[in-house]
Amino acid sequence: MAIATVNPATGETLKTFDPLGDAELEERIERARRAYHTHRTTGFGRRADLLCRAADLLEEEREDIARTMTTEMGKTLTASRAEVAKCVKAMRWYARNAEGLLADEEPAAPDVEDSGANRAFVRYRPLGVILAVMPWNFPLWQVIRFAAPALMAGNVGLLKHASNVPQTALYLEDLFHRAGYPNGCFQTLLIGSGAVERILRDPRVAAATLTGSEPAGRAVASVAGDEVKRTVLELGGSDPFVVMSSADVEKAAATAVTARVQNNGQSCIAAKRFIVHTDVYDAFCSRFTEAMAALTVGDPMAESTDVGPLSSERGRADLEELVEDARVRGADVLCGGRRPEGLPDGWYYEPTVLAHVTPEMRIHHEEAFGPVASLYRVSGVDQAIEVANDTPFGLSSNVWTRSPEEQRRFVRDLEAGAVYVNGMTASHPALPFGGIKRSGYGRELAGHGIREFCNATTVWFGPSHAEPGPVGGD
Repeated sequence: MAIATVNPATGETLKTFDPLGDAELEERIERARRAYHTHRTTGFGRRADLLCRAADLLEEEREDIARTMTTEMGKTLTASRAEVAKCVKAMRWYARNAEGLLADEEPAAPDVEDSGANRAFVRYRPLGVILAVMPWNFPLWQVIRFAAPALMAGNVGLLKHASNVPQTALYLEDLFHRAGYPNGCFQTLLIGSGAVERILRDPRVAAATLTGSEPAGRAVASVAGDEVKRTVLELGGSDPFVVMSSADVEKAAATAVTARVQNNGQSCIAAKRFIVHTDVYDAFCSRFTEAMAALTVGDPMAESTDVGPLSSERGRADLEELVEDARVRGADVLCGGRRPEGLPDGWYYEPTVLAHVTPEMRIHHEEAFGPVASLYRVSGVDQAIEVANDTPFGLSSNVWTRSPEEQRRFVRDLEAGAVYVNGMTASHPALPFGGIKRSGYGRELAGHGIREFCNATTVWFGPSHAEPGPVGGD
């Protein structure tokens, strides 16, 4: 794939970029290595000052970078502005909390004594140069939720961003540079996917994080495993949205629309499979389908637009194939299911609701990356859990019920990295984020995320006649 900005609303190629040559790539990796040996020794106060300065700049430039994101990948301008605000919030959160999250951990005194030590503790130290392979769907947020904790921990970053968001990728490097980070602390690599293996095998690169497709995750994990390097993977999702008979159906249906079409339906944590108790199925289906059909599809720059174009022509074609496969195998298309009329030559697709989805259909097991919802009717909590878990993915889940017993069952039995009860899945800097099964492994955000790329170092002092002196931080 060419490294280029192609406007999904029109199909027009606006700007192209040449990939880095071998010599320039080597120079950047070496620059990152040198930067790490300086950055790792800075104190948390200095790191926090730098990250806050970057957050301030990002907030000041919100409108410009929001328009860039919308131009490059098609999300509505309203969604782009919200993404910028979310990034600023996370950066300031890590600036405030990183030192506490990485504070030395002291075992209980009896355990220290039993180990034969005069003193023992665990210290979190940075790993080094981290390669981040990031996707296009949240081109700012996906990077910041890696970069903010990584930089606060004392690591440095190399960003291989998706090839269709090069201007956003370059903005991020420039943002950290203007905030005052030393040269090499955060660099964007304009490269194709074929260059990732070479970087990951380089001994100067300590670990990698990837958010993206399952095939991309398998490729990175395979190389990292061969090199015995740590990875964090956040891959696909086909999240269930369960509505039980005691639920507030009106609120659940309204939330379901947002949960399905957020980011034009192109979100790993978007609800995709709507599993509804038979007692409230008809009421939910009616409200949900009517609201989906009423959404405005159009120019993502327009304030009135609810759903913009998909990010690429290939992405729309993949979605169309899933819907057509379901239709010919017996699914009912309650609304949508086609390209909207009267719009320019962009990659638009109507919000779509499919009923009577069965396991024989591809969409039952594959991720629908666009504004397409699948409806299932179930008779009780056991069947709801069975259908919800009948997926190769396990990123997040949503459950609507007022029953405490049902809530306990879902929290205990749903196979996912998160269970949201009577609300919509959303990432937050204070809560760990990640999945199980083919949705990946490891966690981002919160204390779990910042420690993923740290060396949990055991420090042990043997008995002596003198008390050990203080051991300073990195």
